[in-house]
Amino acid sequence: MSATGMHMGPLVTTEWLAGELGKTDIVVFDATKYLPNEAKDGHTEFRRGHIPGARYFDIDQIADPDTDLPHMVPAAGRFAKLMAAFGVSNASRIVFYDQKGLASAARGWWLMGLFGHDNAAVLDGGLPKWLKEGRPTQDGEPGTPGRAAFRPDFRAGRMRGIGDMLDNVGKRSEQVLDARAARRFSGAVAEPRTGMRSGHIPGSTSLPYTDLLRDDGTFRSVAELRQRFKSAGVDGARPLVTSCGSGVTACILTLGLHIAGIPQGAVYDGSWTEWGGRSDTPIEVG
Repeated sequence: MSATGMHMGPLVTTEWLAGELGKTDIVVFDATKYLPNEAKDGHTEFRRGHIPGARYFDIDQIADPDTDLPHMVPAAGRFAKLMAAFGVSNASRIVFYDQKGLASAARGWWLMGLFGHDNAAVLDGGLPKWLKEGRPTQDGEPGTPGRAAFRPDFRAGRMRGIGDMLDNVGKRSEQVLDARAARRFSGAVAEPRTGMRSGHIPGSTSLPYTDLLRDDGTFRSVAELRQRFKSAGVDGARPLVTSCGSGVTACILTLGLHIAGIPQGAVYDGSWTEWGGRSDTPIEVG
């Protein structure tokens, strides 16, 4: 049988994608977002070279324009309109990758699932692995796709807001996993965003997203992932919420949970930019 319309797992290989490129239902997105302290721009780098046929998925644009917090989840109507303009329909198979291996592509995967589209995946190892294998790229901007219709089925349970998180500090009914580097979690180093307090949400657990990945940006084995989550105290007793600096690398933990066969829970969208940027939120250090 042909692969068209087949459901993908949440992770696809470079070999698989190379064989699927050019099929009408495949949409490939470069979802690279560099941090404020990195002197690179994702869209500029995309124009210099991307997987053939890929489009640039700007997580700052596919976001809520009416908040000063970075790349917050957009309204369902805005998401649907942007997807339709990209040529994405409810029948599309969507693959996200990024230029670093895996840093921001999982945010695209998570957004699709949040709006009811499960036929989405992340390219394991991303562009670095693709290039290392000598696979083709193209430069410039892609042409305008034919418009599609995209119907969003928003799943509110997959997202948490600050009210939920403040409530949980007292209740501890959900386990919060923080994807930031351990020294940011402990407050030993300053945040990359200026004017941000350092530390973590009281009761949360440090699990740097890099712990789930091999050096080449590919995910560790399912057994290794399960062990990493177990070491972080994930025992299935409490639902999980992932958090990070601005709701991007948290999605890598969520994807890791999904791959490991653990209920993926929710993402705290505002993450540390919201929590650490307020003066009335409790903070732990150490």
